[in-house]
Amino acid sequence: MHERMDIQSDWRKVQVFLAVAETGSLSAASDALGLTQPTVGRQIKALEAELSARLFDRHARGLHLTDVGHALLPAARQMRDAANALSLTLAGQDEAPTGSVRITASVFTANFLLPEIIAKLRKTHPGIEVELVATDKVENLLFREADIAVRMVRPEQLDMVTRHVGDLPMGFYAALSYLAQHAAPTTPEDLLHHDLVGFDRNDLILQGFHAFGYDAKPSDFGVRCDNQSAYWQLVRAGCGIGASQTLVGSADPGISRVLPDFKIPPLPIWLTTHPGLRATPRVSAVWQILDDCLTDMCRRAPP
Repeated sequence: MHERMDIQSDWRKVQVFLAVAETGSLSAASDALGLTQPTVGRQIKALEAELSARLFDRHARGLHLTDVGHALLPAARQMRDAANALSLTLAGQDEAPTGSVRITASVFTANFLLPEIIAKLRKTHPGIEVELVATDKVENLLFREADIAVRMVRPEQLDMVTRHVGDLPMGFYAALSYLAQHAAPTTPEDLLHHDLVGFDRNDLILQGFHAFGYDAKPSDFGVRCDNQSAYWQLVRAGCGIGASQTLVGSADPGISRVLPDFKIPPLPIWLTTHPGLRATPRVSAVWQILDDCLTDMCRRAPP
């Protein structure tokens, strides 16, 4: 094995090595890196040639690290962490609120809460470009998959700047078309005798019913969907009674709230960013508008 690597020329190969090691295949690594599969394969072969060692063994289920590959992995990850830290530090030297800011939020939040905030942001700071990632996957801010995260759970990543903006009240809702054919429930027990819209693999709604002492089962929900924006559209179409943020549900003219006195635990809203980015003008500007607008939404949401 070579005693010394040319860091400048080999850093790209190390990035490719890490992607293959962590995804287990050339195709998955190419998707993650935005490269073609042949390019990824050539980079791996070039790195193996420089090191005079084989880094991966091919198996039926993908590529597995050799002993040499395992030995290289910790140092490669340290290189990646150092490169990310350098990028974040350099980003902190920006002076003007210009450039792109990548925001990640749940699909529902991205559809129903953030558009009007982003419109205000663009009017206030036209030099800032917004990249909105609508996903229910928790993005890794450390690896710059996003600059700011808007989440309904407290972030678990260490060394992050976080702020609890507020709490969004929740309620049960039904479409007017559904209520035209079914009497509105008057007690929580009545819900189990209605058509209900629930989640599929996500057990959050089931846990909520169980917390209130109701033995709800997946079969009690005639329609189930984990995508919360699609879930809400199913409620709006009259498929049954479902839960939503009161800010969204009470603003829909085709929807009526049911059991308004039955209190569902609210959803907390958390903002998160990397400390190396928090002070940059563009991220600071976006953070402040998100903070102000989401705080206002929590305050004006029907209880």
